[in-house]
Amino acid sequence: MAHRIALVDDDRNILTSVSIVLEQEGFDVATYRDGAEALRGLIDSPVDLAVLDIKMPRMDGIELLQRLQDKAPTPVIFLTSKDDEVDELHGLRMGADDYIKKPFSQRLLIERIKAVIRRIEAQKADDGSESETAIKRGDMTLDPAQHVCKWKDRAVNLTVTEFLIIQALAARPGHVKSRDQLIDAAYGENIYVDDRTIDSHIKRLRKKFRHVDDEFANIETLYGVGYKYREAAA
Repeated sequence: MAHRIALVDDDRNILTSVSIVLEQEGFDVATYRDGAEALRGLIDSPVDLAVLDIKMPRMDGIELLQRLQDKAPTPVIFLTSKDDEVDELHGLRMGADDYIKKPFSQRLLIERIKAVIRRIEAQKADDGSESETAIKRGDMTLDPAQHVCKWKDRAVNLTVTEFLIIQALAARPGHVKSRDQLIDAAYGENIYVDDRTIDSHIKRLRKKFRHVDDEFANIETLYGVGYKYREAAA
C-alpha cells in the first residue's frame, strides 16, 4: 500500500509540481491550500506524513502542527523561507521531524520524506513482545516495537525523531553522544541536518518528560561536546 502524504502550501505552483513528483515516486498525495482546510481533511483522513508550509493564511503551519499533535502525533516536515529561522526552530520544538528551506530541490524533499518514512517503518518492523524488545533505564521504559515511551509508568508522546534520539542516548547511559552521532541515529548518515536541529529536539524532549515529571533531569548537556543520558539524576 502506498504511503499517504499530505502537502499543505498556499502556493498553487508548489502544490501542483511537488504532488506530481511525489505521485511519480509512488506516494498517495493529498493537497491543501491552507491550514484550516488541511486540519479538517487530516482529522477525517490521517496520513503517514505531512509536509507543511509555515507561512499560510487562516492557520499557519505551526498552529496546524500543534492541533494535529493534540489529536495524534503526525510526522511533519516544514517548508520554510530563508527568514523563518525563528519559526522553524519553534516548529522543531513543537515536534516537527525536519525542515527544508525554500527554494528547495524536489529531489531533496523526496529524500527527506523517504528518510522519515524509513524511520517510521523501522519502528514498526520489530513485532516482538515488550519483554523482548523494551529498554529499561531507571524510571524510563522504551519499547521500540510499539514506539512507546514511559516515564514512571506514564506515557510520554514522542515523534519518531525524538524517540530515536532518546533511544540512542539511553543505549549507553553515561556515555556522551555528539550531535553528529545523534544526527546519524535520527536521520541516517546520508542526510544533512544542522546541529541546531538536534538542540531543538533535545529541548522538546526535556519539555515532554517534564510535562509528566517536573523534576526530570536525565538528559545532560556537555557544552561543546554533546549530550548523555543519566539513569539517575544527580
